[in-house]
This record gives sequence, structure tokens and C-alpha cells, in this order.
Amino acid sequence: MLSQWKPAEIVRHLDEFIIGQADAKKAVAIALRNRERRLSLGEHPLREEIHPKNIIMIGPTGVGKTEIARRLAKMANAPFIKVEATKYTEVGYVGRDVESMIRDLVMTAVKIVRAEYEERCKAEAEKRTEERLLDLLIPGKPANEATETSTVAPGSDDDEKIARDIFRKKLRAGQLEDREVELKLPQHAGPQVAVQMMAIPGMEELENQMQNMLGDIFPKKKERRKVTIAQARKAIYQEELEQLIDFEKIKDEAVQRTENTGIVFIDEIDKIASRGSKGSPDVSREGVQRDILPLVEGSTVNTKHGPVKTDHILFIAAGAFHISSVTDLIPELQGRFPIRVELKPLLKEDYVKILKDPKNALAKQYQALLSTENVNIAFEASGFEAIAEIAYEMNSRNENIGARRLHTILEKLFEKLSYEPEKFSANDVIVNRAFVENELSEIVKNQDLSKFIL
Repeated sequence: MLSQWKPAEIVRHLDEFIIGQADAKKAVAIALRNRERRLSLGEHPLREEIHPKNIIMIGPTGVGKTEIARRLAKMANAPFIKVEATKYTEVGYVGRDVESMIRDLVMTAVKIVRAEYEERCKAEAEKRTEERLLDLLIPGKPANEATETSTVAPGSDDDEKIARDIFRKKLRAGQLEDREVELKLPQHAGPQVAVQMMAIPGMEELENQMQNMLGDIFPKKKERRKVTIAQARKAIYQEELEQLIDFEKIKDEAVQRTENTGIVFIDEIDKIASRGSKGSPDVSREGVQRDILPLVEGSTVNTKHGPVKTDHILFIAAGAFHISSVTDLIPELQGRFPIRVELKPLLKEDYVKILKDPKNALAKQYQALLSTENVNIAFEASGFEAIAEIAYEMNSRNENIGARRLHTILEKLFEKLSYEPEKFSANDVIVNRAFVENELSEIVKNQDLSKFIL
């Protein structure tokens, strides 16, 4: 079934969080919708032949590349992982094998699916937890407390029912949270035998078997301990959840989600582009490209939750490509990223919009944070413009880090308010041009801005 998210609606949703970059938003929106269209084909013979159109985003840092991919995955409730291509440049020394990105993606999928199963089982688990708590409480004083409020003789079935009702009301009202009960709990972990195969590719299944075998040899022992009702509720609730949830189903569904809706965001891909020299660094870079290639082309990766096919995983790569270009990647890898979109550098007007328009705008974040200290911040248009001008100027003079520059400027701007908020809680703090220039005067005057904000 196709979701309600049509490409135009996906772009509108992304617009609520990310300023500009219409071409990149449109590309990812179409890619996401095409995956849903493929899944909606059902048993159509072409379903397995339709592969995702992977995307390369080209643009400087801080313009929204990662945020577009992350927001896309969040709205689709899809497994998502971000990896840095540079961490694979020294595989066998300090890097990890590239297949680890797929294993990490599966683990993300397991968390998503488990959370959904837990939500479905929540009501039943809470009901069972309440009954078990009542079983713990009734052997104590229920009969006495029941006779205080009823004329039913202690020990009768009616008496027990009334006692449970009384304790049920008290439990739900939170009146028994500090009462102690005896409960069987796993013993505190002592010396444990740990089996880890150092993430050796292909050894996940063996690792699982070894852990299961050791779990059978050294089963967890339980001991009776006195705990409060609040502590007992948490422990019992987790036990009941474990009984209600079928972990095999979670694993199977997680693998399916990974294969059909998973998104891998490979950042800094320009750093592994070979620039034509014969030195060893470029050999290393090209080696990483060749290691990534099978995953993008479609292969099977062994994970601890079973084999995962990568044929229909969406790969989004990103890089600034200041020194190298996309054509410096090996031809086979270029061919697997047919869609290329350029993200534009941010202008002054963009910084103003970033400060105030998105749902999670930085100005709104600082207003919310400092409102907890009774500090009311009011932004004026001139304040936004002054901050944007400083950000644009600093990015022009120094390394261009895009919207991330706003984080450092605002942190410096509100340093006094954050440090001694009690001094500013009496009156509204008006953030206008005069306020910004006063607070950041040292930075504005100084030509070598990197001394103050990196």
C-alpha cells in the first residue's frame, strides 16, 4: 500500500525543517516514493528488477545534506545509518570492514521494530504486571485491610476479591510505590564469560551460537530480594514484555525492513576519491571504493540476525568535492549513483530563515531553553539580520561551515544569559541589532575571527 506521503508532500515536510535546497529535496522525495511504488507491485515479475536510484549530494558542509537524509528516514520510519567514508580508508589497521554499515543498519531496524512490538503489547504487559503485583501484595496484609472496610469474613473468596480490589485502587493511585515486597530477581552480574569475535566478517552466526551455548551452561540464577513496588513494577513489566514479544518475528521483520526500506548515508565520499597520483593514500582510497561497490551493486551480508540482501537499500552519498570531483570516483561506483544534485551555498537571507522559520529553529530552541530559568527572549527582525550578516561574513573569511556557524554565534551571543540567568529574569531580553553588536563587539571588530569562534 502506498502511504499518504506523495513527493510534493515529502518536500513540504522537509521544508518545515530545512531551508532551501529544493533540487535535493525533490530527488530524495522521488527516491522514497519509488521504493513504495516498488513494494506496492506485489507479485509483479519486475518488482525484484527495480533497483533504487542512489543519490550523490554535492555541496559544502552545513547546507543540509545529512539533515535531508535523516529527516527523510524519520518521516518514513525507515532504518537509517550515517557513516563516514574516511573511517574505512585503513581497513585492517584502524578502520572497519565496510559491511559493518549494513550490520549497524540491521541493529537500527531491530530497535525500530522492537519498539513497535512493545507498543502493541504495552496494555497486556501492564495488565499482567498489575496482577502479579497484587499476587505479591495479597499474602501480606490484604485480609486485615479488607476487613477494615468490609464485613466479609477473612479467608473467603469474596474477601480475597475485595482485598484485590482495594489494593488495585491503591496501586493505580500510586499509594503503594514505596512498600517493600519480596521478588525473585536475577543475581547481580559477577564474573562473566564474554564471547566476542572482534566483529570478524562472516563470524556473527558462530558468535551467536557460542553465546547461546554459554547461556545454557551458565544460566542466570535468581535470588529473592526485597524491593519497592516501583522497582518491582519495572522488573515484572520487562519480564512480561519478553514473554509477549516473539523475538524471531522481530528479527525477520527487521531484516525485511532493512532490505526494502533501509537508507545508508555515506558522508565525506569525496575524501575517498582518487586524484590520479600513484601514492599509497590513493591506493587506499580506491580500495575502499571497491569494497563499497558490491554493497551498492547488491550483495548478501551476514549479520547476527541473518543474511541481508543489499539490492534494494537506498544509498545516499555526500561530499563537498572541493578538490576532487565525482568523476574521480571509480567508474563502476559512479554508475551506481545515477542521480547527482548540487546543494547551493547559503546566502544571508538563508541564515535569517534558518534562525526563525524551521520547526526546530535555533532561535526557538534558545527561547525554550532559557524559559526554564524564567528568561524571556524576544527576537526582532534587526537581530536576525545582524546574526545572519556575522555568520555570512565569518563563513566568507574563514572556513565555510554553513549553518553550523550559527550554533557558535548564538552560543557566544547568549553566553551571559546562560551563565547568570537570574540577572535577566526580571525583564524581557530584546534581541535586536544593538544587542547583537554589543554582545559580539569584540568578534565584529577583530579581523582574525577564528581567534574567537572556530
